[in-house]
Amino acid sequence: MLKVDGVCKSYKKGGWFSNARQQVLYDISFEWKTGECLGIIGESGSGKSTLGRLLLGLEKTDRGSIMLDGKSVSDSRTRRGGISAVFQDYTSSINPFYTVEQAMLEPLMLAKEKPELRKSKMEHLLVQVGLDASYLPKYPHELSGGEAQRVCIARALSTEPTCIVMDEAISSLDGSVQVQVLELLKSLRDTHGMGYIFITHDIQAAAYVCDKVMIVRNGRIEEFVDVERLGSVQSFYAKELLRKIMV
Repeated sequence: MLKVDGVCKSYKKGGWFSNARQQVLYDISFEWKTGECLGIIGESGSGKSTLGRLLLGLEKTDRGSIMLDGKSVSDSRTRRGGISAVFQDYTSSINPFYTVEQAMLEPLMLAKEKPELRKSKMEHLLVQVGLDASYLPKYPHELSGGEAQRVCIARALSTEPTCIVMDEAISSLDGSVQVQVLELLKSLRDTHGMGYIFITHDIQAAAYVCDKVMIVRNGRIEEFVDVERLGSVQSFYAKELLRKIMV
């Protein structure tokens, strides 16, 4: 279980001598259960990506705590093997000077996977995401956007995490490729029993893969609802989001 309790986050703004700060997240609290797929929905500037970085331990909270199975995600030992990520910009997610094999090898080495098993595990993971071993010697510039994102997903799977945070992971892909990746995520969830935290501005994509949706507005939780009940959201903001996609 991932438990987020009273999280606040702000950033310094202005020049070097300014004490002013901009508040980005206000008292965020929720729980994510193992195996669940939770969508975090919000428009640009809502604070959802900041929340994603906090969940991954890439930044520290000002106040509050984020615990995975009772341990703080600020501890790298908690994150290693427990939580992984796939980001929006696949072009910068893979070192352009690394082959697919080198990129996938990094997390396996950190996880202390046995050297003799690494190659076969990489090949198996590529097959699971719809690629094959022929991609191992390729460089990022030789891959299409969909292929590169599949490599990123395979790499995220390599440490067998409990949770994968997907931060706008399909938004830069073409429509048909988006559908393929969403189908892949659903299939991998069934295969591995893992769960996702799916951060996106696309409520349709979230509804397709998620069990629950948390709508964020201006750094606050606006509404938390089961996907089956999206049509009966209560807040005006949530209703407007739904109206926009149904026009």
